[in-house]
Order: sequence, then C-alpha cells, then structure tokens
Amino acid sequence: MRYVTATDKGLVRGNNEDFHAALEAGDDAVFVIADGMGGHAYGELASRTAVEYVLSSLPRELEAARTKREIEDVLHLMVEKANVKVYLESLDKSENKGMGTTLTIAVLRDWRLYLSHIGDCRVYLLHGSSLNRLTVDHTLVQELIDAGSITEEEALTHPKRHILVKSLGVNEYMSPDTYSFDISEGDLILMCSDGLYGYVDEETIRSILRRHKDLGACADQLVAAANQAGGKDNVTVILIHCDRERAKETI
Repeated sequence: MRYVTATDKGLVRGNNEDFHAALEAGDDAVFVIADGMGGHAYGELASRTAVEYVLSSLPRELEAARTKREIEDVLHLMVEKANVKVYLESLDKSENKGMGTTLTIAVLRDWRLYLSHIGDCRVYLLHGSSLNRLTVDHTLVQELIDAGSITEEEALTHPKRHILVKSLGVNEYMSPDTYSFDISEGDLILMCSDGLYGYVDEETIRSILRRHKDLGACADQLVAAANQAGGKDNVTVILIHCDRERAKETI
C-alpha cells in the first residue's frame, strides 16, 4: 500500500477548514477526512476536534476487533462518539455555536476497505478504468435526486447543493453510514472533500487518476484542477494505491 495526502485552502477562502490524517496502526491503515463549517476559526476547530478524537481512540479500539462486523461496529461507534465530542465543543463557548463538520473514516485491513461516513466528503474507487463512488452524500440535493425531483446533472448547479442534512456537532446523536468493500491489487482509492468534486467533474477526476502513476503528481493535479476551476473552496485529497509496497508521501 502506498498513499499520499494533499490539501489547499483554495483561491478564495482565507483559511482551511478541512482537516485530514493518515496513520498505520498494527496491520491496519487508517485514513480520516473532515470538512468543517461555521466560518472563521470554528470550522477548523470542528474538523480538527473530530479527526484528533478518531486518531486518539480508533487504533486502540481496532485492536480488539477481529470480524468484519466487529470492525464495522467499531467505526460506527467511533463516528457517533466523535459527533458527541464536536457537539460538546460547540456548547463550550457561545462563539462556537453552529459549528460542525463532516467526517469520513476509512480503514484498510486484509484487502477490505471499511468506511464510516457522515456529510459530503466522498470516497471513490478506481478499479481498472472504472471510477465508482462508494459513499452517498448527506445533502439536500442527494435527497432530491433519490426522490426523483432532480437529475444528477441538475444537482451540479442546484443553488442548495451545499446544504447538508447530516453533519457532526449539530445534534447530540448522529448515526453514520457504515459499510465495507473488497478491494484488489492495483485499486486506487480517492478520499476527498467537496472542494474537489464540486468543481471538477468525475470524468476529469477519472482521467487524472488513470493518467498518473506517481501518486504525488496525481494529487498535485487534482488540487490544481480544483483551483483552475475557481478555487472557491478548500480542497483535500487522500490517494491510496493498493499494492504490496508500504510507503507514504505527504504534500
């Protein structure tokens, strides 16, 4: 396994409310991405609080998890606890009121990818030449798509496309989507905030992923493509190449 991470505040925002991390814990590889909201420093506080809680707690919890169900249960509970952590932080000071964050956790163990997810960060899998989205956005426009009220194409320019229906820190209890997938030698996993896919279409993302063997160059071009499209949002990407070599690079 090789991985690379990259983040950029973009060309418009004054700060970066995305927060991400990657670590190896025993036989597990753990990747976390969060996109904060709340403006000023509060979005940063929310995303950092969620990610740092996961980093401090998840490796220990994973040690005791052996079966597929046990790993999924650990991830599910971890997101629920991270939500409580952010929620309590939002109550700590009056200026923190209204802050929140998305959170997506990925764990790789024994050629299986485990995900637990709230919000609109995405996880994609490039298998051969096919790019498949593994997560479902918790957004108003996704609900409209599911109801048949709008099409996928209409969602791309919908004025309310950034409105979340689920996020951490808004309510005391929040339940994530949790699932797992088999992965194969040579697969490429992309985790990203909406600063990427919100401005770069999926066909362009697929083309960039297929074109680059160098993960660092690939991450660079994904971030550059988002900024070339206006850079109106923070952008974060994590790329994970599923091979048997263990190496890492952070940009």
